[in-house]
Amino acid sequence: MPDSLQKNQDLEFERNKERFEFLKWGSKAFHNMRIIPPGSGIVHQVNLEYLARVVFDQDGFYYPDSLVGTDSHTTMIDGLGVLGWGVGGIEAEAVMLGQPISMVLPEVIGYKLLGSPGPLVTSTDIVLTVTKHLRQVGVVGKFVEFFGPGVAQLSIADRATIANMCPEYGATAAFFPVDHISVKYLEQTGRDEDKLNYITQYLKAVGMFRDFNDSSQDPDFTEVVELDLSTVVSCCSGPKRPQDKVAVTDMKKDFESCLGAKQGFKGFQVAPKHQTVSASFEYNGKEYKLSHGSVVIAAITSCTNTSNPSVMLGAGLLAKRAVQQGLSMKPYIKTSLSPGSGVVTYYLKESGVMDYLSQLGFEVVGYGCMTCIGNSGPLPEPVVEAITQNDLVAVGILSGNRNFEGRVHPNTRANYLASPLLVIAYAIAGTVCIDFETEPLGINPQGKKIFLRDIWPSRHEIQEVEREHVIPVMFKEVYEKIEKVNERWNELNSPSDKLYTWNPKSTYIKSPPFFDNLTIDLQPPKSITDAYVLLNLGDSVTTDHISPAGNIARNSPAARYLTGRGLTPREFNSYGSRRGNDAVMARGTFANIRLFNKFLNKQAPQTLHIPSEETLDVFDAAERYHQAGLPLLILAGKEYGSGSSRDWAAKGPFLLGIKAVLAESYERIHRSNLVGMGVIPLEYLPGDTAESLGLTGRERYTVVIPEKLTPRMIVDIKLDTGKTVKARMRFDTDVELTYFLNGGILNYMIRKMLEK
Repeated sequence: MPDSLQKNQDLEFERNKERFEFLKWGSKAFHNMRIIPPGSGIVHQVNLEYLARVVFDQDGFYYPDSLVGTDSHTTMIDGLGVLGWGVGGIEAEAVMLGQPISMVLPEVIGYKLLGSPGPLVTSTDIVLTVTKHLRQVGVVGKFVEFFGPGVAQLSIADRATIANMCPEYGATAAFFPVDHISVKYLEQTGRDEDKLNYITQYLKAVGMFRDFNDSSQDPDFTEVVELDLSTVVSCCSGPKRPQDKVAVTDMKKDFESCLGAKQGFKGFQVAPKHQTVSASFEYNGKEYKLSHGSVVIAAITSCTNTSNPSVMLGAGLLAKRAVQQGLSMKPYIKTSLSPGSGVVTYYLKESGVMDYLSQLGFEVVGYGCMTCIGNSGPLPEPVVEAITQNDLVAVGILSGNRNFEGRVHPNTRANYLASPLLVIAYAIAGTVCIDFETEPLGINPQGKKIFLRDIWPSRHEIQEVEREHVIPVMFKEVYEKIEKVNERWNELNSPSDKLYTWNPKSTYIKSPPFFDNLTIDLQPPKSITDAYVLLNLGDSVTTDHISPAGNIARNSPAARYLTGRGLTPREFNSYGSRRGNDAVMARGTFANIRLFNKFLNKQAPQTLHIPSEETLDVFDAAERYHQAGLPLLILAGKEYGSGSSRDWAAKGPFLLGIKAVLAESYERIHRSNLVGMGVIPLEYLPGDTAESLGLTGRERYTVVIPEKLTPRMIVDIKLDTGKTVKARMRFDTDVELTYFLNGGILNYMIRKMLEK
């Protein structure tokens, strides 16, 4: 819809007025707090194009820029040569109160790039290839630094795309040192000439300015892995994880094999007789048909790709040629374009491709995280009915960075990450069950078969358009007015008191209960005695499974709470928008419909209440245990807590009464968040798993906590069966142990402030 942008911005202010007032209050109450208003873009892209300084000049003293951010994709700035990484929101809250960050000195993996990308390859293809490769290498908790002559073949936008997806391959940071291309980018984005001069001079003087073609400048690394860019092919990732790369030439075959495969990361377990099912439905007076693999969401979205002019202009050129060839899309497919900054819209219009994107349905719907985080909005009701009544595996195709189950949309069980160009291509085709080499993208009104190769632009063609139309004046014009351009924000009233005045009627902003039982004096650590297992989970449980950010289902505990406060389903909004209300977020913990719980042997936001043998919503089961005074823990597999750096994925379990998690391994930020909330991250010893130890989850667990604790110590876990197993407590530093002894990092900070 042409007016989608205005409608979404109006709706955003209508729904989130309380939250925005709270933020505006914060900008007045705290020193050195700067807010970029809503509707301006995605923070990582705004940082890359405008905020990042690369080198600070403090009264004539120079030092390198650095960054920690509360979103895992903070690493995007590594592409510009600014060392940055994401931390948990809980840890960041302490940093803002003056607490330093502690970490174990990381290993640094050198990632050597060789060769040049092929003429039809995009930066998205490169990053999906790197993501799969580094997941296989294993870089969780490590820094990755890119070097070698291949780096010189990549623009800053390409490097930023690769750095942005650092959390998807598990590393802490993905660093590209500054070189002459970095300085050209700073010039292109309108940075001052005097700043460019001192940045270059300072970095050369301290040996931090790199020539990637000079191997004598290569540092020593813990380990080196290589990628020849000439081997990268056009690809997507999915259907359920960012690291599951699929070459475009294999997409049709891969999806068809996933249909019948056992339920898992690459399987939907559709019975053979149901794999050819199709469903007819009527939309806007015409009849259409859906089958397994049909595309129902196509979104050019996310900070990963919309910051990159090459893939955005490439998508525009492909759209232009598609329209000129007479191709169109099925009207029921939900299409959207949500750039990360206003600069993108500027150069898409100036280059003449915006109208063609609009003709295919890719209108600008907003500037921010949208479909990638689950804010795609509802699908047409006839489409939903066709999918649900026939149990179809419908597809979302998006230029995002995460496609975990239940994240993008509850009705798209398969979701593929792809370049903006491929998003358009699959949307025109209407299905992922297509071989672009042998099957036409579509047939034009004249009856001519149009293949993807007929309309696909080369890297050279895209670069020519970029050189002409992505210019410094655009960046200066957009960013000179970024903090004042949103009139709704400017008119917003907010309290000016130093202390925030809580509104007891608010369903958005609520005083949190984290300090309710805080004592001034430290309490000695206690063992966890006779805990029940709330959930028995497998591998790659993401923070989206633990604390979803998308829409609040009408039959969920959170919906029942909001209904009880007088709200209608239209007013529920999303979990992401209600993070200021612990009552909603606790009820939303483990509310993802795609959560696979071994107790139930199926996907559901439910669990088994072991004493009664009843199947309940997870929150309701936790409440039963709480009323009986029973502690809880979680059993999990590998990569527990992967995905977003979502602090509610630790706060929520804490509020459910979960005292510990026993897993095979953790993603870095989530482990840190658990520590920050005083929840013990326990890790099986090497070679041990729940299966190898014979754990069913029905046992009761006593975690023996000794009086004297040391980092990474091994503790006993005694079961009511008489068996004892050993696990490592993942408090990795003395500082983390201090946080645990205080009941979490926030309690520690309050006690520290009281000492002053």
